Amino acid sequence: MFSRITTVAFQGIDAVPVDVQVQIGPGSVQFSIVGLPSKAVAESRERVRSALLSSGLALPAKRVTINLAPADLPKEGSHYDLPIALGLMSAMGLIPPEELAEYVVIGELSLDGRICPVNGALPAAISANGMGKGLICPSQCGSEAAWAGNDIAVLAAGNLIELSNHFKGNQVLAAPRPSAPVSRKSLPDLSEIRGQESAKRTLEIAAAGGHNLLMVGPPGSGKSMLAKRLPSLLPPLEPKELLEVSMIASIAGELKEGQLSDIRPFRSPHHSASMPALVGGGISAKPGEVSLAHNGVLFLDELPEFNPQVLDSLRQPIESGEATIVRANHRVSYPSQVQIIAAMNPCRCGYAGEPGHTCRRGDRCSADYQARVSGPFLDRIDLQIDVPAVAAQDLIDTTHNEPSAVVAERVRAARKRQKARFKALGLSILTNAQAGAQLIESIAEPDAEGKKLLYAVAEKKGFSARGYHRILKVARTLADLEDCESVHRNHLAEALSYRQGAELLMA
Repeated sequence: MFSRITTVAFQGIDAVPVDVQVQIGPGSVQFSIVGLPSKAVAESRERVRSALLSSGLALPAKRVTINLAPADLPKEGSHYDLPIALGLMSAMGLIPPEELAEYVVIGELSLDGRICPVNGALPAAISANGMGKGLICPSQCGSEAAWAGNDIAVLAAGNLIELSNHFKGNQVLAAPRPSAPVSRKSLPDLSEIRGQESAKRTLEIAAAGGHNLLMVGPPGSGKSMLAKRLPSLLPPLEPKELLEVSMIASIAGELKEGQLSDIRPFRSPHHSASMPALVGGGISAKPGEVSLAHNGVLFLDELPEFNPQVLDSLRQPIESGEATIVRANHRVSYPSQVQIIAAMNPCRCGYAGEPGHTCRRGDRCSADYQARVSGPFLDRIDLQIDVPAVAAQDLIDTTHNEPSAVVAERVRAARKRQKARFKALGLSILTNAQAGAQLIESIAEPDAEGKKLLYAVAEKKGFSARGYHRILKVARTLADLEDCESVHRNHLAEALSYRQGAELLMA
């Protein structure tokens, strides 16, 4: 007795087909799983055995062998339970094998026969659709899998008996529907912030070009409030971006009730986060915060409080837009095209430079605290601003501030110009921050007065090659906000003013 079922193994956000081969034959009574299974997969034999018994079925007193092919591909996760169980039922003649051949199967089994939810339903459904097959998954994952398209058949069952009755024709499982998308109305609004007009201007620039931003200021000046209102300024996710973001969230188990959203991700890890938590890793190489924030914002509050080695591990994902996790037996890559927004106090006590305040440790208080952030990391920050304490007059003044919708419209117009420019060049990038060195030099070539300014600043201050190109990127964004075809001296002057703070911190 032999049968085969198709399931998937997850490598990054890709779902790789896995052939589950089931053989029940003569020999000593034994239940073995081969094909490089992890401990969770090897333990599935006990879950499968108990789930079948609870469903009124018993394994024959024969030798049962499960082969997960290809045998050299690591198999991790509990989603192999259901395909193994259905393969056994098919080998025993309880389910027609030709019907199961039309589906990819994922799901974890409870000891009482219930099918429990698993991560990765959306990538599995997309992979199944690419193979021209349907998907069998847990009922709780049905709404998530339904987002893969209307042309894919999804069977979302609650237990093994429901699946058996469906294939016997005694019961028809209704096709699941996608969950309602998350509303954008719940986003915090920029109008709630009093004062800080300079910081709001910088936040608009960061949103328009996708630039990294560092805010330095005393406690309570509004740095975190500003950062949390950035998503309300950003345009909705493009269809391709939405797919990538949703697949990463599905692999990490972050899609609650299968709800997708075109709101850009906003991740704010605590400063005690470890390197695997931030970059990704662990036993099964799960995506980290930098990948969960893909196409969105990674907010690093209290920047110097992060472990310096953990912060420096972000340098490669920030630059390449990809987080690569290497293990002895496999290599996994997750996309990590993120916008870094960081906030920090100027010193350990938090009030260096404030009128009437003197640090107990003098200048060392500020120097030692800021030295916890390395120069190469700061060199990747496009915009650095001071966020002073809010004046009492600003707090008392109840004048209506500019809402997020108005600023978001200017951001949308600037991004539309960038997208059109890159599309005309045959490129798929969307923002100036994503442009390479050669590209930004061609689309942001300064005018004569602008070049004179760059030469003068370079002689006095100096900046790295990366810093030079990031100045051009910010200047190009400033020109886009003003709907200017070329970059002028005033654009470069403003871009340089945002860069000088980072240069001073690295000095």
